Amino acid sequence: MAKGRRSRIAVFLRLLRTAPDQRGAGIARTLVLSVVVGVCAGLGAVLLSTMLQLFDWTFLGSMGGWLPEGAAHEPHPLNLPPVSGPVRRWAVALLPALGGLISGWFVQRFAPEAAGHGTDAAIEAYHFRGGRVRPVAIPVKALATTLLIGTGGSAGCEGPITQIGAGIGSLVGSVLRLPVASRRKLMAAGMGAGVGALFHAPLAGALFAAELLYRDLDLEYEVLVPSIVASVTSYTVYSRVFGFCPLFDTPENSFGRPHMLLLYIVLALVLVQGARFYTWAFWTAHERFSRLRVPVWLRPAIGGLATGLVGCLFLPALGSGYGTIQDALRFDDSWTLPGHGAAFALLLGVFFAKTATTAFSVGSGGSGGIFGPALVCGGALGGAVGMVFATILPSWNVNPGSFVLVGMVAFFGCAAKTPISMILMIGEMTGNYRLLVPSMWVVVIAYLLTRKVSLYRSQLPNRFEAPVHRSAVVSGTLGCITVRDVLASRRRRVEFTAVTAATPLSTLFDKFSRTGQAVFPVVAPDGSLAGVVGRRELDAVVETDPVFRQTMLVGDLVLSAHPVVTGPEPLRKVLSKMDDDDAEAIVVVDGPASRRRAVAVLDHNDIAAAYRAEIATSR
Repeated sequence: MAKGRRSRIAVFLRLLRTAPDQRGAGIARTLVLSVVVGVCAGLGAVLLSTMLQLFDWTFLGSMGGWLPEGAAHEPHPLNLPPVSGPVRRWAVALLPALGGLISGWFVQRFAPEAAGHGTDAAIEAYHFRGGRVRPVAIPVKALATTLLIGTGGSAGCEGPITQIGAGIGSLVGSVLRLPVASRRKLMAAGMGAGVGALFHAPLAGALFAAELLYRDLDLEYEVLVPSIVASVTSYTVYSRVFGFCPLFDTPENSFGRPHMLLLYIVLALVLVQGARFYTWAFWTAHERFSRLRVPVWLRPAIGGLATGLVGCLFLPALGSGYGTIQDALRFDDSWTLPGHGAAFALLLGVFFAKTATTAFSVGSGGSGGIFGPALVCGGALGGAVGMVFATILPSWNVNPGSFVLVGMVAFFGCAAKTPISMILMIGEMTGNYRLLVPSMWVVVIAYLLTRKVSLYRSQLPNRFEAPVHRSAVVSGTLGCITVRDVLASRRRRVEFTAVTAATPLSTLFDKFSRTGQAVFPVVAPDGSLAGVVGRRELDAVVETDPVFRQTMLVGDLVLSAHPVVTGPEPLRKVLSKMDDDDAEAIVVVDGPASRRRAVAVLDHNDIAAAYRAEIATSR
């Protein structure tokens, strides 16, 4: 009885692993496993938020006497007592170094791939490692990131939750021993599920996972369905614990004056330079720290010390920085430079100081994301630009809070090459879709002006460059070209040599060496195809007795069953037949099956030339 039950389970698991995605069992597998990944990613996001609040209160609050303000609806699961007393700036200066030291050692000891912002590691695993992420990276990334941020490091949770979600998806696929393609999809679904939950953006999270993998406006559409299912599930789990409100609270800002698009063009130009500076600062710090002749685990401590020194002079440069953006989102057209110069200085200070502390904290190898700081930098820069316009154009009633929101969208959208998902994400994070038009306008302009700039170096240009799609691209191209197309494209008729049963083998050997033709049609007296002779038959004759090549005729050979092709067949099928026969060339035939005639001979060079011509034409 037990043996029969085990046999049924084995059959079920084999069906689960091998069922095509488009069939009933494959569809059920996608739905069920995507839900499993979503539940796990949602619980992971809950745990990450809880650990972050605990470490914030323990280190910055209890030791430093200061807690950074957060977004309006940022979760506070532990209900910890408020922090009181003066800010101990000496502690604030040293805490990021302590966090960098502990997290740096912990990461290098147990999971070196968890260093840095994590998103690049997840992208690389998708493209080049078959969707494999070591399970140990999940807890290591969570602990190292919350420790770094909790001690004042300038980082976000996007990179960690992306790598954690990717690890969960990879783990589910590996435990069930799914094919590489299925494991890769679950891994991407985990990435989207983590982002969708943590940032209250299920739709944008799913799209983010598909868009993040490439620098061009390209999508990994195969992962959209599992990503949507997983993202909705994780968002539901996370919001069931912390509430279904958007992360930020925004006033009723909207777009209704077309001439404002002119100002948004200027905003796009400013954000382009800001995104270039942010990306340059991050990767410059990364390269400088990688050259330091100190142990790798010590570099985040050095970066943390630099972060702390900046932070003790300018506290908003530490932590998430969401509190500053939450306040700036409430600015209205009365926030001009004469009356609110301190606010303008604060926004500019946040942009430059936050860029520096993020470069020190994460560029040094500290475990944390760069998505959150980029949102803060983009929002601060956008708000500063909005205040300038509100001052010099009082009759236009410019609302700097609108520029804060649009700046958040465009800054990260162009820097990370995720413009579409960012338009949706900021709408979901703020609950404000009334600024969709200027957001689209600014992010696309900024994206076009920063095509070669990206925060993520593991991104590939597009699907055509992805190793996972290389065979599909070639197969798809060859599937569009038929044998008839190849023959019609030849500028002149390419002659081929045929033989008859009466042709001496010595003559056939001479034709092989003189023409370079790999196979020869054997023509019957009525002109129909009697067979095909190739190198295989001639080698067999030579191995038997070399003298036979001088005395035998083609009709004396025992011909193998060589495949032939017809005009309508695609080159993909032609290549498959040639590979199955281990042949260098194949005969093209025409006419009814009873009286087929040889009309041409195709070899690998013909197929390669047709492929190159098709690619050149489609560019």
